[in-house]
Amino acid sequence: MTQIENNKVLDILKKNNFRFKKKWGQNFITDKNLLHKIVQAAQIKPDDEVIEIGPGAGTLTKALAEAEARVLAVEIDTDLIPVLKENLAGLNVEIIQGDILQQNLDELACAKKFSLPYKIVANLPYYITTPIIMDILENKYNFELMTIMVQWEVAERLTAHPGKKEYGAITLAMEYYCQAEIVCKVSRHLFKPTPNVDSAVLVLKRRLEPTVHVYNEELMFKIIKAAFGQRRKTLLNALGNVQDTRDKTQISKILEKSGINPQRRGETLTLQEFSNLANTWEENSKNFIS
Repeated sequence: MTQIENNKVLDILKKNNFRFKKKWGQNFITDKNLLHKIVQAAQIKPDDEVIEIGPGAGTLTKALAEAEARVLAVEIDTDLIPVLKENLAGLNVEIIQGDILQQNLDELACAKKFSLPYKIVANLPYYITTPIIMDILENKYNFELMTIMVQWEVAERLTAHPGKKEYGAITLAMEYYCQAEIVCKVSRHLFKPTPNVDSAVLVLKRRLEPTVHVYNEELMFKIIKAAFGQRRKTLLNALGNVQDTRDKTQISKILEKSGINPQRRGETLTLQEFSNLANTWEENSKNFIS
């Protein structure tokens, strides 16, 4: 944004007596170059259809619309609706007031006659970043590309490798559903108000097919969740609550049959190893391994 445009947004906020709300993690982007980077990372082309999560004061929304995208912006804060309407007047933007976690994005897209797949763009509030990402992935919404601003530490977790302290259950979910790439690190000083941490622009490309074959997806993620529930435990000790009927002898045999040392920890396993473990577990779900 130019300084004039930035002042205009601030004037609109002031005119509407807007007060930033910590409970919703409101930190608005104020840098024109950053807005351009996000639009570029999202590969916005004329007539692209975009669902934007949490438009805030509409600075990113405006950049998307000026790149000739059609934007459906979902904002939870009722106090921002008049701000958005004034700031985005005359642009190809529709504003919906509501909680993104209460929306079915595919149904919303179809209701607005969006083509499938659509794109998602968001400057995600730090306090609810993971629930929003997991909601989108687990519901298997029909998006093509998701370009999001997240806390730097979250970006590290989403793209971590086995054995790293940042590696966890959400890393594996991300790898299963998407290809993730950090585009750039973003200084905290490019937001108003200034947050306490730096951020990152992250691009997630939805996989048409997962990279691993697993018989029971739900079981695999139960195993992953258990493995990271107490990450310093060995797998032999961590997986006891996946199914109440299993004892350590059974778990040890399943791990060994999967080619995994029972003394390893979950943080060392790849997604392929977790899928192999889940498939072995499923194959032996009704019988003890002899």
